[in-house]
Order: sequence, then C-alpha cells, then structure tokens
Amino acid sequence: MDASIVEKEKQVQMDIARESGKPEAVIEKMIVGRMKKFVAEATLLNQTFVVNPDLTVGQAASEAGAVITGFARLEVGEGIEVEKEDFAAEVAKMNG
Repeated sequence: MDASIVEKEKQVQMDIARESGKPEAVIEKMIVGRMKKFVAEATLLNQTFVVNPDLTVGQAASEAGAVITGFARLEVGEGIEVEKEDFAAEVAKMNG
C-alpha cells in the first residue's frame, strides 16, 4: 500500500480523534487501533475471509495450500456498458 495513502488516513483519523477532546496519550492509542483496522480492511491478505470470519484471506489461502500472487479488483457494474438509444430510433431501426 502506498505510504502517502496510509499517512493521509492517519491524519484524517488524528483530526477526528482530536475533535473528541481526548488527551493526546489516549489519541495515540486510538490511532494505532484505527490504523490497524484500516490496513486490515484495505489489503487483500489481511481482510476477513467471508466464509470463515475467524480467518484472514491470507490464512485461508495458506490453509488451502494456495499462494496468492496477484488479484484484480472489480467494482459492481464495472464492464457493463449499455448502449443508450432512444425508443423512437429503436422502433425505426426495427421497422427499417
């Protein structure tokens, strides 16, 4: 993960924590926990395995004897391009 992304998230979390008015020592401990959670959620191997939430994806892969060498992230709806055509043009095309 890019260090600038981690640093930016840390600054955001620090700002949120400081607004709570808690002492700086408490804020530091809060940030450590929040950053661990952020990294776990944002990296594939550290994410909770959907089938067994007691394991991470990395642990589940290891137990299955698999080695993850790469992955592709897809977003819902990505790759589905719908050609937009008005109804009149569509009817004219069919009767054409």
